[in-house]
Amino acid sequence: MADQFDAVVLGGGPGGYNAAIRLGQLGLKTACVDKRGRFGGTCLNIGCIPSKALLHTSERFEEAGREFAKLGIKAEVSLDLPAMMAHKDKVVGELTKGVEFLLKKNKCEAIVGEARIAAPGKVEVKAADGALRTLETKNIVIATGSDVMPLPGVTADEERIVTSTGALALKAVPKRLLVVGGGYIGLELGSVWRRLGSEVLVVEFLARIAPGLDGEIAKQFQRILQKQGMKFQLSTKVVGVEKTNAALRVSLEAAAGGERQTVETDVLLVAIGRRPYTDGLDLGKAGVALDGRGRVATDAHFKTNIAGIWAIGDCREGAMLAHKAEDEAVACAERIAGRAGHVNYEAIPAVVYTAPEIATVGKTEEELKAAGIAYKAGKFPFTANARAKTIAATEGFVKILTDAKTDRVLGVHILGAEAGTMIAEAALAIEFGASSEDIARTCHPHPTLSEAVRQAAMGVEGWTMQM
Repeated sequence: MADQFDAVVLGGGPGGYNAAIRLGQLGLKTACVDKRGRFGGTCLNIGCIPSKALLHTSERFEEAGREFAKLGIKAEVSLDLPAMMAHKDKVVGELTKGVEFLLKKNKCEAIVGEARIAAPGKVEVKAADGALRTLETKNIVIATGSDVMPLPGVTADEERIVTSTGALALKAVPKRLLVVGGGYIGLELGSVWRRLGSEVLVVEFLARIAPGLDGEIAKQFQRILQKQGMKFQLSTKVVGVEKTNAALRVSLEAAAGGERQTVETDVLLVAIGRRPYTDGLDLGKAGVALDGRGRVATDAHFKTNIAGIWAIGDCREGAMLAHKAEDEAVACAERIAGRAGHVNYEAIPAVVYTAPEIATVGKTEEELKAAGIAYKAGKFPFTANARAKTIAATEGFVKILTDAKTDRVLGVHILGAEAGTMIAEAALAIEFGASSEDIARTCHPHPTLSEAVRQAAMGVEGWTMQM
């Protein structure tokens, strides 16, 4: 006899577990299936959370070793990498257990196993011991996330040639680290190991790093990273890797083609992006359509072409961000329950957790120019912010872009300390349709870094007041 559910969620990451929890809150009998054995998905287990733990601890290590003396603090610092990794693992363990607790609290059954869609309304789950369980359900939510994009011709062993997974668990600090890909993941992990002592070279196919970021922000960001010691080789592709006992010999070529060069490194990190993960679901047999990029095709309300089957998060269109998946999870669950769930994609922020951080929401200048939208810009540097001076964090600036006619905020871009926290104010402004004047006339506490956001808003109309 098959088990009966109102909804079965496939995937236990930020999209999946939040969908299951919200469905449970709305009174639907729900199961959440994940094959990893620890809920939380890539984000909690091998992505967002462990990387942020290492980013934080490596920043404190470098700060103690290089910056404390400037502040009148004398310290002798040495690295205990196993202890640093133990802290990371402890955080991951606590948070994954927290997800399991939340599922149980909201009466969602957590099932460990590999799921496939046997037919619309029917999910078959294979446990680790081979036992099969059939779940019959009115709704199936595909929330299986994404996986690392492989580099053609290069096979990761997660020891010398690593993906983000292996880069989070290196047993020693490599003398040399070559990062393939100048996006968020490569720059974050590259910065971790640079701070711990690696010589880092970033090889990027495009002529710039951090594609998708506001161009002005990206240029200053690269200058800061270079000043910190990171090296870049842009408009370049990796065409081969040879393993020797002493090192990895990496063959490089200009993106447009040309003579090859060889560089040696101890560890190669492949960070060229992520791809939707739907392996083993039997979507073809179920009749579920994919788009041209291999993502589950849905309408604006997360419905696939098959009635009762939905998709959210990294496996469908849009930015591959945990918080985007969480928003879609809630909206999809509410749609299933007959409510009016909605996601405003113009108000989805993104953060690069380097030091300094980058945070962005809404349109970039390049996007506004391409769309022919008349806009105004206000900027304010952290060198003129009192709080930034007191904490010796004056690199970067805030940029606010508004509609030239209505003054409505269209985009906000921050390069600086705590940018990821400050961007929430900007996301709320865009969500509420606020103007730059609304931000400029809202009292901000002094002295704080957030005053730079207010001053940038003042700058849109030319009345910046702090120096």
